[in-house]
Amino acid sequence: MAREVVITGMGMITPVGANVESNWEAILAGRSGISVIPEDWVTDQPAKIAGIMTTNPADLLDRVEARKLDRSQQAALVAAREAWNQAGKPEVDPDRLGAVVATGIGGITSLMASYDILLDRGPTRISPHMVPMIMPNGPAAIVGLDIGARAGVHAPVSACASGAEAISYAARMIQTGRADVVIAGGTEAAIHPITMAGFAAMRALSTRNDDPTTASRPYDIDRDGFVLAEGAGIVVMESEEFARARGAEILGRYAGAGLTSDGHHIAQPDPEGAGAARAISEALAESNLTPADISHVNAHATSTPQGDIAEAVAIRRALGSATDSIYVAGTKSMTGHLLGGAGAIESIYTMLALRDRLAPPTANLINLDPEVNLNVNGLGATELPAGDIAAINNSFGFGGHDVAVIFRSV
Repeated sequence: MAREVVITGMGMITPVGANVESNWEAILAGRSGISVIPEDWVTDQPAKIAGIMTTNPADLLDRVEARKLDRSQQAALVAAREAWNQAGKPEVDPDRLGAVVATGIGGITSLMASYDILLDRGPTRISPHMVPMIMPNGPAAIVGLDIGARAGVHAPVSACASGAEAISYAARMIQTGRADVVIAGGTEAAIHPITMAGFAAMRALSTRNDDPTTASRPYDIDRDGFVLAEGAGIVVMESEEFARARGAEILGRYAGAGLTSDGHHIAQPDPEGAGAARAISEALAESNLTPADISHVNAHATSTPQGDIAEAVAIRRALGSATDSIYVAGTKSMTGHLLGGAGAIESIYTMLALRDRLAPPTANLINLDPEVNLNVNGLGATELPAGDIAAINNSFGFGGHDVAVIFRSV
């Protein structure tokens, strides 16, 4: 029988806060972290807004340490240390300690900065730390080294589903007996001229440059694309047996996950939501839950015209008539889209919703798109039922990656 998995530590740094509690306060208040990018290069960009971390993660690390790390790695390390400290720095055999930290893009800003140095100053001026800084497995490696993990260090890369997939992979490591404790999550720091131009060329980004705080508006009839953001979310996961034996406070319960793929298009979701619906259904089956057990969904809800509708169709398809009483929220309306970090921070928001019995609002929702047909609250936090309840975090990525993770109340 698979071991029960619990969460004992959480850490995050995002556009709305530099730790978990400041994040949650901002989310419940519906406060946006989106602003105009304060760099000269943004002048010629179609989209000039982004979700920039409230605090430079380098300022929260030792100076010598920070200069060897890409910004995505810095964010992951800051969030990981917060989570590790909250978990009480578990004393665990390193051979039973793992790390799974995902990213969608990796060290793109370090790569492009190094290329500029190459052109301007020549190959001998490239940093010897460049390769570790740009590796997609760099954040996982840095976090794993920081805690001395030897049960395995892994870095799932599945675009915007990466962070949620990392959490599900970490749970598998514990359930199958590979590890007793795993630190897991996702990170991204890809606000750069090349990525902004690339997403804009796909017409994926909001160009509501004159009103940044209302630009990300999931499910609203006037949504025009997502807002690129940066940050990291990390959790400490343990077998319940191990956590209880050491007297750890249990903050959340991992129930199960579903991982599927669309087989439809590299960038567009299946409009019928088939793959996403199967992910939700598989997560329910693994969790031994029914749609009636679900009280809340933290939706992927990027604020793209096609993506939001496809997800709404998928939720209806998987949860049926129970959907009418399930509170759906799109927290990207406040944080923007953290790509590989999104599924991780939103998993934390999902567990906090269960902790406080409050589903967060979907900011900037003025006119609900009639095609959405979901119970979406844009006016403020909504009280969740008492008792043993469960909630879903959806994460979907380019390439047709579909991940649904379910958490249960403590």
